[in-house]
Amino acid sequence: MATSEKQLRICSNGHQFYKSSDCPSCPTCEKERKPENGFLSLLSGPARRALENNGITSLQELATFSEKEILKFHGMGPASLPKLRSALKEEGLSFKEDISTKKRT
Repeated sequence: MATSEKQLRICSNGHQFYKSSDCPSCPTCEKERKPENGFLSLLSGPARRALENNGITSLQELATFSEKEILKFHGMGPASLPKLRSALKEEGLSFKEDISTKKRT
């Protein structure tokens, strides 16, 4: 497996960092904007950005989506679902039920 060479980058805020991927996010900026509390603070940067980029900044907004819909967001992976389920449950909420998996009676 070939490894990509890391390149020096400078973000718009002047932070210098090395990255081998095309991902433009600056690790320093991401660390500075990570919430200190709330359900978004439980998530990795890519998962948090995936929700934010889709307008989800509250548990009430999150509860309007099914797990299947959330997993379709770029940056969201299955490892984030248990954290999201737990945060929803603490507030008496849950993911929207996925109609395609509903049992027919």
